[in-house]
Amino acid sequence: MSVRVQAEDFDPGRELARLSAAEIGGGAVASFLGLVRGEGVRAMTLHHYPGMTERQLEIIEGQARSRWPLLEVAIIHRFGRLLPGDNIVFVGVAARHRGAAFAACEFLMDWLKTAAPFWKLEETADGEHWVEAKAEDDARTERWNRVKGPDER
Repeated sequence: MSVRVQAEDFDPGRELARLSAAEIGGGAVASFLGLVRGEGVRAMTLHHYPGMTERQLEIIEGQARSRWPLLEVAIIHRFGRLLPGDNIVFVGVAARHRGAAFAACEFLMDWLKTAAPFWKLEETADGEHWVEAKAEDDARTERWNRVKGPDER
């Protein structure tokens, strides 16, 4: 399964090994691993809507597959209470060539940051606060509306 939303931790090495498997036949694997920052953050709790979240991640994956000739995709996003250094998100793609792998991985992460229905509550020394959306994340996502994949006209 390419999309997983789970409370449990995951092994990025295992995910990379799966994407690199000979039967997939790719020439390139690109990945991104997101971690809980420790800069004053004591913990972060991620909330989501089960069912809706998975569906949105599948839509984003489908958009990447329609833009680039991808052989395999892995999207794993955690929810629940996480501590600094914990894994939050893994995105990995296998493709025949590095250009498609790099671009698709970046596309997926940019869209996950802005379109995936997750809400983050940070615990700091000053108390709890909701993490607000960032204009630079929206700008990174918006640029994909102007950039076409190699299979698009």
